[in-house]
Amino acid sequence: MSLVAILDADKEGFLRSERSLIQTVGRAARNTDGKVIMYADELTNSMEKAISETNRRRRLQKEYNEANGITPQTIKKSVRDTIKATIVEDIKAEHDIKDDEDISEVIEKLTNEMIKYAQELEFEKAAELRDKIKELENII
Repeated sequence: MSLVAILDADKEGFLRSERSLIQTVGRAARNTDGKVIMYADELTNSMEKAISETNRRRRLQKEYNEANGITPQTIKKSVRDTIKATIVEDIKAEHDIKDDEDISEVIEKLTNEMIKYAQELEFEKAAELRDKIKELENII
């Protein structure tokens, strides 16, 4: 996704809360050319905090990229089934999973980590763990 338009961004509520705005902006940020346009009559606290948090994260990411010689690139996905099989094998290797009992333990560990990241407003990391958990649950 490269363009997100948030209509009535100044109308406070579930989909216009600080947390929701940060998640939406983060989704667009996965694309190097991603843009978010918030249409509003006035700047709300939620919008201001989301913009501030986005700028903070952007600054940290830019510093990290420069320090490690990383040039941001948009992820390009090909055939999903091939990727899914590779992801499952990578997860198994990463956590040294040999049987279903190991999988249950890893799911419990990843769930706790996911909750911790969500509480720390690290939604991208939490979402990544959520996806790993779903893949592991599909194996069982």
